Amino acid sequence: MNWIYCVCVGQAGRMKPEAKLTGLFVPLVTPFTDDLRLAPDALARLADDALSVGGARGLVALGTTAEAATLTTEEKQAVVRICAAACQAHGAPLIVGVGTNDTAAAITTLRELAQSGDVAAALVPAPPYTRPGEAGTLAHFTALAEHGGLPLVVYDIPYRTSQRLSTSTLSTLGHLPEVVGVKYATGAIDAAAMELLGSQTPGFAVLGGDDAVISPLLAAGARGGILASANVRTADFTELISLWQRDAAGPARRLGAELARLSAALFAEPNPTVVKGVLHAQGRIPSPAVRLPLLAASADSVRRAAGLATARTHHAHQEAAA
Repeated sequence: MNWIYCVCVGQAGRMKPEAKLTGLFVPLVTPFTDDLRLAPDALARLADDALSVGGARGLVALGTTAEAATLTTEEKQAVVRICAAACQAHGAPLIVGVGTNDTAAAITTLRELAQSGDVAAALVPAPPYTRPGEAGTLAHFTALAEHGGLPLVVYDIPYRTSQRLSTSTLSTLGHLPEVVGVKYATGAIDAAAMELLGSQTPGFAVLGGDDAVISPLLAAGARGGILASANVRTADFTELISLWQRDAAGPARRLGAELARLSAALFAEPNPTVVKGVLHAQGRIPSPAVRLPLLAASADSVRRAAGLATARTHHAHQEAAA
């Protein structure tokens, strides 16, 4: 997949890959049947639709939205294979989630993904639960960068890892030749966020990861987003990013506010339960089923989100295009 190219020399003379991390990346759900088996045909359709109909820049496989923690090794391999085939067909990059607090195991997984030749980058959170502190987290990512063989997108999500990465830590990571971006999902647009967005390192892209506030993050300089909500109304999230990139602030603010309401409804219960409920209601996946410890979303939550999933009016499309 020829979407990464060298642009500058990094630490120790190593070349830093410039990943084209601009635009929308959709972290796909993993569709199941009613009896909780993987539904590969439905996943293939979702992957193709996101790229061909929704206009997404790329896909993310095995993220939190994919319920990766409950997939078997064989299922994970199947998910990556299906998503890679869709990305290859559309010339799009595939990012794969690698979430573990075992540095050695993460390196092994990264090397296996790198050997396939189908994966453009890995999305890796700060080590969850262990909470090694900033020095330990830096050592963790440095080891993955130097020995994993894949470009890395750091996943800063303290809501799940219980530790937030400081701007200085992210800046240090951004100067590692193999670290090409961050999925920024801190739950806040504060001074630290503005400092990060105002001093982006060449070859290190800031991607929004908090769905409900993606619009102001884009306005402040984020290059794109990795957004679970974009499993629904993918084309509108693609358009939102495009509007901000074109400095069409008025239409972007209005569309952003509308999609924020959708995101709030989709996250009313644990991700991806409501997303799956809506996709099933739309006939796009065979079942809303999720695996324990998740429980299926309530009918009320799905109904509210489904109502917003098709809410955009023809007038709004015309306004945004103007």
